[in-house]
Amino acid sequence: MKFTLDSTLATAIETACLVIGVFEKAPLQGAAELVDQASAGALQQLIESGDVSTDWKDATLLHGLEGVAAKRILVLGCGESEKFNSVRFDNVCAIAGRFLRDHIVTSAHVCLHDIEVSQTTDYWRIRQAAVNLERANYRYTTTKVPKDDDNQPMTSATFSGGAEMNAALKEARGFAKGYLRSKELGNLPPNICNPAFLADTSREIANSYDNVSLEILDEDQMAELKMSALLAVGRGSDNGSKLIILKYQGKDESSQPAVLVGKGITFDSGGLSLKPGANMEQMKYDMGGAASVIGTFEACAEMQLPINLICVVAAAENMPDGNAYRPGDVLTSMSGKTIEVLNTDAEGRLVLCDALTYCQRFNPAVLIDVATLTGAAVVALGHHASVIMSKHDELVNELIEAGDTAVDRGWRLPIWDDYQSQLKSDYADMKNVGGMAAGSITAGCFLSRFTKGQRWAHIDCAGSTWIWGGDKGSTGRPVGLLTQFLINQA
Repeated sequence: MKFTLDSTLATAIETACLVIGVFEKAPLQGAAELVDQASAGALQQLIESGDVSTDWKDATLLHGLEGVAAKRILVLGCGESEKFNSVRFDNVCAIAGRFLRDHIVTSAHVCLHDIEVSQTTDYWRIRQAAVNLERANYRYTTTKVPKDDDNQPMTSATFSGGAEMNAALKEARGFAKGYLRSKELGNLPPNICNPAFLADTSREIANSYDNVSLEILDEDQMAELKMSALLAVGRGSDNGSKLIILKYQGKDESSQPAVLVGKGITFDSGGLSLKPGANMEQMKYDMGGAASVIGTFEACAEMQLPINLICVVAAAENMPDGNAYRPGDVLTSMSGKTIEVLNTDAEGRLVLCDALTYCQRFNPAVLIDVATLTGAAVVALGHHASVIMSKHDELVNELIEAGDTAVDRGWRLPIWDDYQSQLKSDYADMKNVGGMAAGSITAGCFLSRFTKGQRWAHIDCAGSTWIWGGDKGSTGRPVGLLTQFLINQA
């Protein structure tokens, strides 16, 4: 979608649809107040009569309001002003985006950012309005072609404001590009989005920016590096595993890079520890960590942030066949540490441990792995927040702050040494599962054993990166959290 600025008075701008917001039982603000004045009080009368709802998340479309140049006016209810915060603002912008996507209009002039939101700036509101409009405008079409009579998604949006807001829209374009890349990768079927496809996507991104380079390691090269844990996971699949390394140089080579590592299990059958058949199709989303770090990488490259960034994707498919790894196997990781496999469905930590060991060669300023690692993360936090674990308090605080700013929130779980005893094995340095209790935490403890001396954090996005139920599908998260974190680092 094309984003532009237009400082024309909201009531005078000629547009297919003017988008405004109104509060419940509160004076009209910004563009809504201008519309009411230009229409001789008609908007306020419609609110009082109940024809326009001010309830949070409600949307009302008006046509041909006298005194206003716009053909239509989309009025978003914002609810009670004292409850309105950044999260509710994001929701209102997304509702506007979905409404417009499914309507006949393909362009609009948006004034939602003139709504008052405590502890926010005009810059933040216009950025978030644009990002959420684009995210909500997304429609999956790769294997489901739209019908000829379907309404078309938006192609352009203007936002009220002057040239001083150009930087906000530039950021919004970057965020949106990252979110949409992550959403699309997540939604693609696993017969298309396999490890080779993730490599091809990374090649496409690398070819788009002069300061991005790409390296792809195949199974033979990983075998030379003794990445036996990663390779074991993909052994039962006809789709070869890949280690994908994207490098973005936005600063001098001497500057330490931030390194993001993504779990790229493009389909997780559970291996020989086979998952139940019900809902197994959702395991195409098990590469959500990879999708989010690739999306974040592209967002940062699009914005040309003054940082050095490396994105590493451990891509494999976990399938059962005669060559598949087994419960009872003992694997020797790239680090030399041995791992007793008790459950082949705890495969994400196996691909990540070798990838994390590999990344130490980059001398990272910060090392963050992102993975749909455990169902226990969904039990703990639902779909609202990503799990964050780290022994570095300041790093956790930075990630939580970034998530709050981007409205892509994370929440901390402990990673105390007390939990490490659950990984004790009689036959290896560790087991790959720690039992039912504290499943997300023991998975993080497992990964911590491969990050000694690193400023490291683990993000379990199993609950945030996709949603099942009525509005199911990939969310693109936690691209927002990660991108905002990197903006703050820059």
